[in-house]
Amino acid sequence: MCGIVAGRTSGAVTGTLTEALARLEYRGYDSVGVAVAQGDGTLQVRRTTARVEALVDRLAADPVGGTTGVGHTRWATHGAVTEGNAHPHADCSGRLALVHNGIITNADALRAGLRERGHVVASDVDSEVVVHLVEEALGTGLAAAVEAAVEQLTGTWALAVLDALTGELVAASHGSPLVVAEGPEGVYLASDVAAVAPWIEDFRVLEDGHVVAVGDTTTWRHGGRAAEPPPLRRCTISVAELSRELYADFMSKEIDEQPLVAARVLESWGAPAQDGSLWHGSGLPDFARVAVLGCGTSLNAGRAVAGVLGRVAGVPTQAVVASEADDWVVEPDTLVLAFSQSGETADVLRALDRVEHRGAPVVAVTNSAWSALGRRADFVMSCHAGPEIGVAATKTYTAQVLTGTCLAIAACVGTGRLARSTGRAMVADLGRVPDLVAQSIGVAMQAVPTIAAATSEASGFLFLGRGIARSYADEGALKLKELSYLWAESHASGELKHGPLALVEPGTPVVAVDDGSSRMQASLAEVRARGGDVIDIGGPGSALPALGTTGGIPGIDWCGPLESVMAMQVLARQVAVLRGRDIDKPRNLAKSVTVE
Repeated sequence: MCGIVAGRTSGAVTGTLTEALARLEYRGYDSVGVAVAQGDGTLQVRRTTARVEALVDRLAADPVGGTTGVGHTRWATHGAVTEGNAHPHADCSGRLALVHNGIITNADALRAGLRERGHVVASDVDSEVVVHLVEEALGTGLAAAVEAAVEQLTGTWALAVLDALTGELVAASHGSPLVVAEGPEGVYLASDVAAVAPWIEDFRVLEDGHVVAVGDTTTWRHGGRAAEPPPLRRCTISVAELSRELYADFMSKEIDEQPLVAARVLESWGAPAQDGSLWHGSGLPDFARVAVLGCGTSLNAGRAVAGVLGRVAGVPTQAVVASEADDWVVEPDTLVLAFSQSGETADVLRALDRVEHRGAPVVAVTNSAWSALGRRADFVMSCHAGPEIGVAATKTYTAQVLTGTCLAIAACVGTGRLARSTGRAMVADLGRVPDLVAQSIGVAMQAVPTIAAATSEASGFLFLGRGIARSYADEGALKLKELSYLWAESHASGELKHGPLALVEPGTPVVAVDDGSSRMQASLAEVRARGGDVIDIGGPGSALPALGTTGGIPGIDWCGPLESVMAMQVLARQVAVLRGRDIDKPRNLAKSVTVE
């Protein structure tokens, strides 16, 4: 994996490919490349293990003409980060080029067979075997050859194949996202519509099993037969959302966008949540318990929502790490809330196999309603965060917490667990979130530079929280790890004396989401007694006075101090800046994790 683009355009395609690839940089990648069909039926390929900018420089020094091509940003899963392992991959004749996202789980057996049949497989990656399989079946036409090739695969794939001789593009999808879109200047394929958003108004999403051929016309196949194209979907992404404007990096912009995102979520979901109409319109059955399912930041958001369900309505909840769901026992009458920013998280989709086997209803809480998760769920809650370019999630976390919280209110009111008057009061409380978030960001921007300067050379950080605030501390620790590459552990504050206190020595930074309780104060006293550097996020007088009471805006006790996360985002970013890290593209990370 990680990012696919392809195009058949009226003008030179290389600029289109590199511009689209730059919009996919947020997904994380180790190498990048393009292949373009030439008029004589050959391919020109350019690849690099540097950034898209380096590829642009290489193309400027050694230009490539042509109007049809494919491009890819690769996040290494098989094989080292080398130009030889970078996409696109070519067949033995140099006629075909392929880009692929996903994992081919039977690649080793296929590679051995191809070599026995005389193919030269030049790379270590699973993707290359597919282009050789297409090569073997090419006499039947490119679309049929791709169909014959994918019939031999196990695993997941979104792939685009370019035939340099005919100038045809063929794409196929199974368990990995791909969209097709037409605009005034051409036809485009991409793993994310954001890559091509400036050039189109509508797009179509490939379903599993679809094969689409882009030539002089665009044709669709499914199951070896001609098929109707999937429905058109409106592209709502604006060019402004894809630009970092005057910000130093996208993460800064996306931190600042959180008050607006919070207001947008509440405008969309608040009213139908407070009276239960959202629940009644969902078609979902009553439930006895709730399981939240996710990975990373999305799991942290799910845990925050689970905390709300338990605190306000006594609903039994369970948090399930999607990558560890093999032994998950899905109890009867469980409602599953599946959290995934992209809706393409492979671990979450695989865990749904277990859920579907038990017949539990699934609600998708995602920023991509048309994603694989959205299509598989019984009901979809769109997070309305807009495009998020920084790899480390910020505004999508806030959007998921608020969207999931609106669902929790709606479900509890709709099933009679809460009175409508209570639902109205809770949504009214949430109306303060945009101001709370804005206040937290403002306070952090003033206080964090000094704190970060004093702690950026530390070897690692501890994060503490109590109750529902623990899930927020978890997210703060994750942000610091992702951006700074320092270790960061998050613990319930009461557990400090049961082991983690051994990590505290003079100068150890300990970030605490401070609820003001005597129990938290006792934990912080233990840290100070051992010389630890307490960075408490709380009210007036705190090291980071970012919580509601600071500016006279009442906090929201029942959902916990969500606004503390913004302060921790700012802290993580500033520590990373001081350590010289790439803020928008942390090492070894990908935003849309389409492999297990």
